[in-house]
Amino acid sequence: MKLDPKLDTSRTACPSSHSTANKIGRVLWGVCWWVLFRPSPRIVFRWRVLVLRSFGATVTAESRIDPTVRIWAPWNLTIGRNSSIGHHVDVYNVAPISIGDNATVSQYSYLCAASHDLADPTMKLTTSPIRIEHAAWVCAKAFVGPGVTVHEGAVVGACGVVTKDVPEWTIVAGNPAREIRKREINA
Repeated sequence: MKLDPKLDTSRTACPSSHSTANKIGRVLWGVCWWVLFRPSPRIVFRWRVLVLRSFGATVTAESRIDPTVRIWAPWNLTIGRNSSIGHHVDVYNVAPISIGDNATVSQYSYLCAASHDLADPTMKLTTSPIRIEHAAWVCAKAFVGPGVTVHEGAVVGACGVVTKDVPEWTIVAGNPAREIRKREINA
């Protein structure tokens, strides 16, 4: 079967867009993740904060990060006060990801700050930052895509797929995520 000539990539290589320093940093981080971060007891949150800070993350001492969290590049991560990232969350922060104060990213969620240019025959990597603002909640198994802001107080429901910004104090769910209702906090 012959491919469309526009899609034939056999003659075109797509070199990595990552610098040598970035690649070395990720290798060193991978070793430290396996040796220092992942095996740490669940309750030793401050130890993991220290390890992340040593790799350039901006993380407050009050942050709670589970030892099973996968972080692609700590230097592209900012986490605010009293925020938490649950077990088995995947933080694919090729571009910066920031999580505000009092925010929660629940278990098995995926924060993905990269994609590929589908119009490019080599599918060049594209990146765009993600922001999870103050008091927002990304529920279990949710997906937050590149360039998305989950605004203050917003909730992404369990298994929700978010590819567009979520307005403040709004609850969204589904695939693709749609507004369910406004979030109200009891006094």
